[in-house]
Amino acid sequence: MPSKVRIALDAMGGDVGAAVVIPGAAISLHRHREIEFLLVGDRAKIEPELEKHPALKAASKIIHTDVAVAMHDKPSQALRRGRKTSSMWLAIDAVKKGEADVVISAGNTGALMAMSRFHLRTLPGIDRPAIAGVWPTKRGESVVLDLGAAIGGDAHHLVSLAVMGAAMASVLFDKPRPTVGLLNIGTEEIKGHEEIREAGDRLRAVNLPELDYLGFVEGDGIGKGLADVIVTEGFSGNIALKAAEGTARQMAELLRNEMQRSWLSKLGYLLARSAFKALRDKMDPNKSNGGVFLGLNGIVVKSHGGISSEGFAYAIDVGYEMAHYDLLNKINQMLNREGGALSSVQTAPEDVS
Repeated sequence: MPSKVRIALDAMGGDVGAAVVIPGAAISLHRHREIEFLLVGDRAKIEPELEKHPALKAASKIIHTDVAVAMHDKPSQALRRGRKTSSMWLAIDAVKKGEADVVISAGNTGALMAMSRFHLRTLPGIDRPAIAGVWPTKRGESVVLDLGAAIGGDAHHLVSLAVMGAAMASVLFDKPRPTVGLLNIGTEEIKGHEEIREAGDRLRAVNLPELDYLGFVEGDGIGKGLADVIVTEGFSGNIALKAAEGTARQMAELLRNEMQRSWLSKLGYLLARSAFKALRDKMDPNKSNGGVFLGLNGIVVKSHGGISSEGFAYAIDVGYEMAHYDLLNKINQMLNREGGALSSVQTAPEDVS
């Protein structure tokens, strides 16, 4: 474990930029005093925010650029226009050069993935990276991946997701052998696409000591917390994520409307206020902020673009945990222990279109 964790922040990413990034960094620094920050962005916007946080100022270095990747830029446009000049690229470059242990951005997701994959490359044995997120459940939390980085995938891809997700869960949840399930339309072994059934057979056969494969999990099993890690390809994962987020907002709005319908409803709310507060804290999107790009030769964390400073601090916390407990080394160890089956796949360099 490194004594210091160096974090590069894209200070111009997201809907607000430095006005959220800098206060968020200050909050996270209060929780993790051993963090050092590289703040990448427009010095004229960063320095006034830094003056409000003396402790953060002492733990930070500014890398100046006034070029930012727009939230609406296509990945190919971002690579052409922002390569080697934008705050997003320079933050990633700090990880590439070994000047930072992790990069965190609230910017354009497609651009961040394209730049990270182009510049950092993927780990040996990983053909495509994935986005992994922490999902609140009845039992606590689960790691779910892929949440939208890559559409589709064969059995090899799903097995690599299981390995990487288990490594992340072991770091976050302090479990030496996290449980893993494959998202499917049923729990029976005969159901689902061929690649899902084949991935299940491979995971059962290899019996890795670092993960406990449970079998197939249906959609409602995610919220139940039936496994520490839920694996699916990016198309299904993104739909599941957006459906869950939409349902949570819908339920909150319906509940709020019902609580205002009559004085009896308002009285009931007052009597159950502590229970509602506990529920609100449990479902707080700030605390689930921070999607980790797994499979890259470096640690990249994506924050929601419209998040608050407190939410951005949680994304920094996730990046800190991934670097402090050496996520990349854990993933490499697990890939190698599988007998080289995953590491035998060599990823070809990508062309930029």
